[in-house]
This record gives sequence, structure tokens and C-alpha cells, in this order.
Amino acid sequence: MAIVRVAERRAGGDRRGIGARVSLLLAATGALGLAGCAAAPGSTPAPVRSGIVSLNPCTDAVLAEVADPGQIRALSAYSSDPGSSSMDVAVARRFPAVSGTVEEIAALRPALVIGGTFTPPATRAALARLGIALVELPIARDVPESLAQVRRIAALAGQPARGEALVGRIEGALAAARPAHSRAVSALVWQSGGIVPGEASLIADLLRRTGFSNAAAARGLGQADYLPLERVLIDPPEVILAAGGRDGADRLLNHPVLTGLTATRRVPFDSALLWCGGPTIIRAAARLAQVRRMAEGAGSASPRPDTP
Repeated sequence: MAIVRVAERRAGGDRRGIGARVSLLLAATGALGLAGCAAAPGSTPAPVRSGIVSLNPCTDAVLAEVADPGQIRALSAYSSDPGSSSMDVAVARRFPAVSGTVEEIAALRPALVIGGTFTPPATRAALARLGIALVELPIARDVPESLAQVRRIAALAGQPARGEALVGRIEGALAAARPAHSRAVSALVWQSGGIVPGEASLIADLLRRTGFSNAAAARGLGQADYLPLERVLIDPPEVILAAGGRDGADRLLNHPVLTGLTATRRVPFDSALLWCGGPTIIRAAARLAQVRRMAEGAGSASPRPDTP
């Protein structure tokens, strides 16, 4: 079976329309549940391959929304873990979970694997030898990239209408979260250990769309830069979005000295909302709109972090 990378090379590296061509390739070879190719007389029949395996929690969440359950051979183990999932864990646990080894994937006999861009070269080569198509999708850096990925995954699953339906829901959620006033509220997304997200990130785009300015970017900080407590105390933002661990236990983000920032509202922000697009954008937009209303409706922060 030809694989996606061959198709992309023949297209001159242009990824536009690759999803549609891969879908046609999979349909032509019976990849989504139809019979495999006939074997030559005296040879061992090739295994019938069908369905899709996702190796990334972000693509897991999209695939679970747009594909038929019977099309999903497995999702990544991340989505079955409440500490790393970007989707409903109960839904994720309806499907087999894989860590991404070739042995696990081969045993499931999928026609297609969807993963991130950090797939080890040895895994890529092994999947090619097995005749399993591989599509690698990067972390979306903004909303348009995420919507394009939703459409691509839906096309690969042969469910373009469901992709458009999900895109419509995302766009509706963003429209509902758009602020009525133009003034941008200064917000700091502060992760465990004092890490901040960069400007070229999905969460930065969502901040802009929901009426915030990125306080980390205003300080000249980029992706995964460290912002010490002292700098926050010297020049505090209007809102601190504390994206610590899901149990809320983070010494820096909950430091007692932060209670002295009476003009700063400090709110918890689920770290699972930071990186994944697709349906995660709907929840992230709703939470950011809620925080924006808090910031506009109160002149000072409570002495303890607000609850979601």
C-alpha cells in the first residue's frame, strides 16, 4: 500500500488536498473495513486492514467526535488517563488504549495511524513496511490550523459532514465567547513551575479572541519561558490563569504572597485546555469567557483563587 509520505512527495510537498487523496487511497484498498486485496496464487494473503489508530490526545478527541465507533481501532493511552486526557475519559475508555509501539499497532491491523510530528523514524519505517498509512499532524498554533485539522481528520475517516458540524460548533462557541467590549484584559497563563506559553500558540490566539491580552508576551517571553514570582509581584496582570496540575497542588501558583495582589483576580485554568484544538476549543472558550465576565464584574480579587 502506498503511504501518505509518497503521496505528498508526488504532490510536490503540497499538503492541500492530501487528506482527500488519502481517503480515496484508503477506500480503494478497502482500508475502512472492506476486504483486502486478493493474494497471488501460492502466496500468503495480506492481512485485511481496517480502521484508524490515533496516537495523540489531541487527535483522539477529534477522531472520537467525527468517526463511527467501529472505525476507531484504538486511541492513545493519554486519553484514558484523567491527568493527561483532553476528552471525556469515560468515552476514551470505550476503546483500546495504545502507547504507540509498532507491536501494539500491528496487532490491531489498522489501515491508518494518525499521530503527532514526533513519530520516531523507526516507527515510520516499520509502519511503511507493514503497509499502514501514517498521517502526522502538528500541534495547532491557532484556531484556523485547528479547524483545518478537524476537517482533515474527518475526511480521513470518510465523515466530512461530521467534520463540518464540529467546525460549526467550535465557531459558534468562539462567537459566543467574543466580548462585547473592545478593551483587552491583561491575562497571564501561568503553568506549573512558572512556565508560560508563547505568543505563537493556540491558547494565545484564544486569549485574543475572548478579550484578553497575553501578559507573558508583553514581557517579551516566549514558549516555555520561565516567569519568576518576583516579576509577577512587581508588574501583576489583571488576571492570573493558574494552569497547574489537575489536583491544584502547585506551590508557586498558590503561593500565599499572591493574596496580596488585591487588584489581580486569580483563577484556576485546567491545563488540559492549553494545547489541543478541536472540541477542546469549545470548553476553553467557555472558560475564558467566564473569567472575562469575572474580571469585568469585580474590581478586586478575592483572597483565595476563584473556583471554576
